[in-house]
Amino acid sequence: LLNRRDHHHLWAKQVVADLEPPLYTCEAVISEACFLLRTIDDGPETVLELIKRGAVEIGFRLEDELEPVSALMRRYRDVRMSLAGACLVRMTELDAKCVVITVDSDFAIYRRNRRQVVPTISP
Repeated sequence: LLNRRDHHHLWAKQVVADLEPPLYTCEAVISEACFLLRTIDDGPETVLELIKRGAVEIGFRLEDELEPVSALMRRYRDVRMSLAGACLVRMTELDAKCVVITVDSDFAIYRRNRRQVVPTISP
């Protein structure tokens, strides 16, 4: 969304334009986004500005969900599930209406509640 040079930039802009803020996420995703945008001018600062403006809200507390998140990471160790990915899958387990917006193809493999497809919006 924030990297104009990214192959999926226009797709991400279109998807987000159709959604009502705030978008809910977790701190692991924010950390990953800041890292990935570190070479873009004001990239990390722009990520944090989305939170400050209320466009993005941290709707997950890892400390409260440590065991289920750890179990997901163990279950998907063969595909090297990231902490961010595990937190997002767990968020969909906690809120059945939750949908993950992602370009990560691994979400086609992940399952919430052991057997259910994780709802995603993907290119």
